[in-house]
Amino acid sequence: MSAPPSDSDPTGAASSPLSAVEPPERQRDAERTRAEILEVAGREFADSGFAGARVDVIAAKTSTTKRMIYYYFGGKEQLYIAVLEQAYARIRDLEQQLDVEHLDPVAAIRELAGLTFDHHESHPDFIRLVSIENIHRAEFLARSAVLTGPANPALDVLGAILDRGRAAGLFRTDVDALDVHQVISAYCVFRTANRHTFGAIFHRDLLDPACRAHQRQVLGDLVVAWLTAG
Repeated sequence: MSAPPSDSDPTGAASSPLSAVEPPERQRDAERTRAEILEVAGREFADSGFAGARVDVIAAKTSTTKRMIYYYFGGKEQLYIAVLEQAYARIRDLEQQLDVEHLDPVAAIRELAGLTFDHHESHPDFIRLVSIENIHRAEFLARSAVLTGPANPALDVLGAILDRGRAAGLFRTDVDALDVHQVISAYCVFRTANRHTFGAIFHRDLLDPACRAHQRQVLGDLVVAWLTAG
């Protein structure tokens, strides 16, 4: 990327050919600015949706300008897609870092389910972003080569656990990694996405800290009982 335009330069043109080569400090500044924009934009899109979020509001909540946001991301749609990519990247990175090779398959599947449980509870903006994107029928997510490419580390990790479980004669053979991913995600997403309506109807706060350990245990029990049935 060439050097970002200075706010004092209305044309956005580089001042000299040498400016195309950014010094390390400027590169670090650009990375920090981009990261800040993504963090603020993530909260804004989660709170207001794609249609309701405004780039000028995002700029006002950062240390940059609307003009700079367009420089880094190209437009509101591209910024929104970048927010989605970052949100999914966080959970995928955690899944890839999960060290379960030393655990037996049952303990490993519990560990993975617990990781998803913990992440989704502590990242409510991720759940809201996913819900918003489903309202749009994944229109924007489908435009991301990052999110729709063939590589899916989440299923790779899960598939390896299932393979070990089957080889040990512990897990059933009629389900695949995507089936298990769906079950774990359904439970974890429901707690946050439906917290308020569930609470209003049944008078139970799904995110009540007093119930957390029990609900986390229930998830692990459900997945293990299902995989070992039959």
